[in-house]
Amino acid sequence: PAPAMAVQVPLWHHYLQAIRSRGAPRAQDYQRAENVLLTVLERVHALDPRFLVDYSRDLEAFQFALRSSEDPLDMEVPLWVDAEALLVEEVGAAEAGAGLGCCRLGIPGDGAGLEHWMAADVFHASSEAGAQCCGHIVPSKVLRVLKDLLVAAIVHCKHHSLMAPGSLNADSLKEEQLHLSLLVSSGWRTIRFHVVPVVRSKLRVPALERTQLTPGFPEGSLRRIIRQEVALVPASAECWRVSTDYLLTRLLAALGSLQGHRLDSLSILDRVNHESWRDGGQSPGLTFGHLKTVLLWASVLFPAPEDWAELQGAVYRLLVVLLCSLATRKLPHFLSPERNLLQDPDLDLGALYQRVERFASQPEASLRIHVTHLGPSPPPRIRGGIEALLQLPARDPAYWATAYFDVLLDKFQVFSIQDKDRISAMQCVFQKIKTLGTSDC
Repeated sequence: PAPAMAVQVPLWHHYLQAIRSRGAPRAQDYQRAENVLLTVLERVHALDPRFLVDYSRDLEAFQFALRSSEDPLDMEVPLWVDAEALLVEEVGAAEAGAGLGCCRLGIPGDGAGLEHWMAADVFHASSEAGAQCCGHIVPSKVLRVLKDLLVAAIVHCKHHSLMAPGSLNADSLKEEQLHLSLLVSSGWRTIRFHVVPVVRSKLRVPALERTQLTPGFPEGSLRRIIRQEVALVPASAECWRVSTDYLLTRLLAALGSLQGHRLDSLSILDRVNHESWRDGGQSPGLTFGHLKTVLLWASVLFPAPEDWAELQGAVYRLLVVLLCSLATRKLPHFLSPERNLLQDPDLDLGALYQRVERFASQPEASLRIHVTHLGPSPPPRIRGGIEALLQLPARDPAYWATAYFDVLLDKFQVFSIQDKDRISAMQCVFQKIKTLGTSDC
């Protein structure tokens, strides 16, 4: 990098230290809020043993520690059911809504050992006489039962002073699409949880097993994760789907075991997104889930350890993937690339792109957190837009590769890789782009 850029690098570290300094109190707030909700769920289990309490929530705590944003957190409620005894009936994605591994959960004709799940409050009997399946466990019914149990449990816990006054109110409990939403107060922070019933299963998902995205991850980690237990969550009123969030968080934790600034870069962009791009969380925009997906793709596109050795360079590896996704209006789901995560009508992708490009060109203003950091900003890293250059993967998917993104890093003056083969590949793509006459080059 140019000397002027090198002088500014400590700003990234100051910004990261500020995020980390808030980590401990955030973790304590999360722990208190989680304990309140676990107390309520213990009462739910006492009222109806079909709903279990999951205490193994280290992954959620790990993920919360990375975040500055206030997006809702999932709280999974496992169902006490022998998943191997259920009939998993695959259904088309169009029937169940978008989702991976969409299915109905049927109960075999004899129903042996599954009698608790044949009660009318959670079960719909099959009308087909003599069918192998006598009926199905219905997600919408399960959610309704769980909602009523949560209300009763909250009232019980408040009456017996099992939680701090004001920490949780049944009035905040809302049945939203495919989950229950609940606000829990902890310290000065209010955390929204999405309470989701799940069926833990050893279900094989061929679409995941075909995934070959191993570069950039610890060896065998992807294969190991997708072969472990999957969580089935509501996909519609009648169907279930594989929870990819659970798998993606495990992949994120695998990245955390590697040397380098992968997770630090995610924390920095989540903070910038919350403070600058979403106006302190007041405006709709990118979620932590979007940025997590960007990091997972960047880890595949930039598998070399030296890509993540320096903090500023690590952040820019996420930024070039994010900019390309916003410019092409497509961020592929990491495990189901045919799904586009940028289809929410509330996302103003044009305005978002402008904000992210402005930050990538001149990040210093957003990174200053203290009066001692004030001073003149270096000139913009790019002159004029690079939108035409960023559109190339939409025209030709072959551009979605390391050499193309290395060209983008070079445009932002943060390409410092010494590998001759990689430099040669980047220069080859650069010449190809120049031949195409793309005005940004």
